[in-house]
Amino acid sequence: MSHWYVVHTQCRKEALAATHLGNQGYETYLPRFRKRRRHARKIEDVLTPLFPRYLFVRIDTEHQRWRPINGTMGVCYLLCDGDHPLAVPAGLVETIKDGEQEDGAVAMDPRRYDKGQKLRVVQGPFADLTGLFQDMADDKRIVVLLNLLGRQVRTRLPFEAVVAA
Repeated sequence: MSHWYVVHTQCRKEALAATHLGNQGYETYLPRFRKRRRHARKIEDVLTPLFPRYLFVRIDTEHQRWRPINGTMGVCYLLCDGDHPLAVPAGLVETIKDGEQEDGAVAMDPRRYDKGQKLRVVQGPFADLTGLFQDMADDKRIVVLLNLLGRQVRTRLPFEAVVAA
């Protein structure tokens, strides 16, 4: 029986790894979301990985060889627990896929957080800090209560800078 597993990729090589794994016959899934990018005075929406440096691969460890995954171009390693790949909880990948829109982007609806829900900052100067969701600041920013220097501080962050912890 096949399960989904997590592949840790080289920096910004998620799509390359997915392509090469697919060429070897592995089923992969690289969830993406639509992100607004500003560059050279232009603002554009681009599809970017939902989990930077990670993608999912479906394998049947009883009947498929999984060790070649580690030698695939763009791949750092397959997440393992000792000598065996570490399976993703059942239904997780399917839940993410169910949230995809027609263009392949995972819907990022800011109203999905509940007040007091724990969030993790994934980009910007507060990356890797956790905080509590407080409120929506506007259509693109949220208010998060972060613990900074021994006190809780209300901080406005772009919606794409946080994920549920």
